[in-house]
Amino acid sequence: MKKPFRVITANTNGIRSAAKKGFFDWLQTQDADVICIQETKAQRDQLEHEMFCPAGYHCHYFDAEKKGYSGTALFSKREPDRVVTGLGWPSADTEGRYIQADFGQLSVASLYLPSGSSSEQAQQKKFEFLDLYLPVLKQQAKDGRDYILCGDWNIAHKPIDLKNWKSNQKNSGFLPEERAWLDTLFDEVGFVDAFRVINEEPDQYTWWSNRGQAWAKNVGWRIDYQVVSPSLRDKVKRVAIYKDERFSDHAPLVMDYSL
Repeated sequence: MKKPFRVITANTNGIRSAAKKGFFDWLQTQDADVICIQETKAQRDQLEHEMFCPAGYHCHYFDAEKKGYSGTALFSKREPDRVVTGLGWPSADTEGRYIQADFGQLSVASLYLPSGSSSEQAQQKKFEFLDLYLPVLKQQAKDGRDYILCGDWNIAHKPIDLKNWKSNQKNSGFLPEERAWLDTLFDEVGFVDAFRVINEEPDQYTWWSNRGQAWAKNVGWRIDYQVVSPSLRDKVKRVAIYKDERFSDHAPLVMDYSL
């Protein structure tokens, strides 16, 4: 039987912190083809230890200019034909929020969409990012390539995607405008929330607040996605949220495709 094409996405909330908690030890057991990481929170010169580029992988990092902030990375077994960093506007490019690797017809990207939870100003910046990003996604939907867009999108789509949806309708990450933006992405542009192709169960979360007993009680949000081209919908074979160990406030999302 042919080995599935495994893609992992994980917001590490500091890649050096996650490393200390065993993230790279766990990765070695996964045999993933592509690994997408968000919130590396490090500059490349701080990651010179061989651990930060696991044996057998081609490793590409896209750092934020501001130290200890944001940043994305992408590791792949196969050497990419091309690596693209940035989306073309300052909040995406100076903050290291997007890195894409092309392999033949397939493009896999690591995306870290801004959070708007810290202030009204941060939320406005998030809305601006969404406004600029949608035309890019529309273009990608038409360009004939197959996409797997991995990452922390910082939006829960539907009530099933967070525990306390009623009390969060006025909070960043579950605002009507943010959810409508995802509706547009999935219903009009045509991209697919790959997780829900396989798993339609409630209580499937990828992020938990550090407040209270959120993790212990599974009071979480599903804000980490693998968003795929419609051509890949039928290729989704397995999904898993890895919770046996805790590397950050997010859990890794592991997906297998028949590619």
